[in-house]
Amino acid sequence: MATVAAVAALVTGRPWLFALAAGPAVLLALATPGRGRPHQLSVRLTTGPRRCFEGERMTARITLSHDGEIGLLDPALTPGPGVEPESLETTGPTVDLVLLVTRWGRWTLGTVDLDVYDAGGLARRTVRIDLGEVEVFPVPTRSGLTPIPVRLPERLGEHTTRQNGEGVEVVGVRPYVWGERQRRIHWPSTTRRGAVQVNQFAAERAADTVVLLDALHDFRDPVSGVSTLDETLRAAAGLTRAYLRRHDRVGLVSVGGTLRWLRAGTGDRQFYRIVESVLDVRKDLGYATPELHRLPPPALPGHAVVYVFTPLADQRILDVLSHLVDRGNPLVVVEIPTGEPQVEPDDRTGRLALRLWRADRRAMRFALQNRGIPLVRHTPGEALDLALAPLLRSRIHGRTR
Repeated sequence: MATVAAVAALVTGRPWLFALAAGPAVLLALATPGRGRPHQLSVRLTTGPRRCFEGERMTARITLSHDGEIGLLDPALTPGPGVEPESLETTGPTVDLVLLVTRWGRWTLGTVDLDVYDAGGLARRTVRIDLGEVEVFPVPTRSGLTPIPVRLPERLGEHTTRQNGEGVEVVGVRPYVWGERQRRIHWPSTTRRGAVQVNQFAAERAADTVVLLDALHDFRDPVSGVSTLDETLRAAAGLTRAYLRRHDRVGLVSVGGTLRWLRAGTGDRQFYRIVESVLDVRKDLGYATPELHRLPPPALPGHAVVYVFTPLADQRILDVLSHLVDRGNPLVVVEIPTGEPQVEPDDRTGRLALRLWRADRRAMRFALQNRGIPLVRHTPGEALDLALAPLLRSRIHGRTR
């Protein structure tokens, strides 16, 4: 550019064209080899914790190490799925990023293409930085109710049973037997009957619970845009946390693409094990029909109550439920609404298709109720207790094998 401007000034005889050559000439002078152009570049990436919950923010810092002199740093961020950039600041050789994770799953944070210019701004080198992966846990749905089956395993817990035992809930009085504690004497009954009467307590047992996730498909509500897979795991996480707080054992079976199962366990660590085992569900969406009869016995303990979280949108889930009924486990189906398809008012064919869609959904619900399987409906955004409250009227029954 400097040469062209100088030749044009000489040919046309217009001195002001030399001013156009001044700028490129200065840049050429600054970019001379003696200015210490950088040849070796290295970066160091520092990120926050690789595990977080939905709606939390992650920070990342990129520190550039170089030889020679550098000028402008121009970073370009390409975020991964489920990640939204909030801020990107450059301070000297350091680039600070703040990322918002919006959906649960195991996501790639994205990449940063860092353009490094020399002091003169003429030479540019690009360094690509991979920000790595992050595990995003779902925010559990509010839940505190823990319905229990008729039969509980012989293990101490916090659920009151119909058998007599060493619990804290008084279920009646009986005559005193020599050697019993005097603090258990029920004085009103003793005075009324003229004989020593003692309190009778109910036994307390722990429950075994298995959460089954229907990940055969992921549907989005046409109006709200809510994902059934997102709400399925959030509701399941809320129920899992409620049972674990009661010191019960909770296991997992995930149906969809790859069949996953996790043996029932207790404690806070079990909650994170369950969530981590299903973070890759979105990558495994497929059309393979699972075969539950191949599950080992520890996956579905005897008399464990099974909660099936499903949008009831795939006929194959009925086969899965049929296998569960044959096993004899107490079963509860929690329906996650998908939202009705949107149809134009003047679309007669669409209205007929919508009627068929509604009839198919009613047929699936009737098939479950006809087999005596409790069916509750969970509305996204509401507490799961509203859906589970009717189950507290009586204990959940299973088929006797």
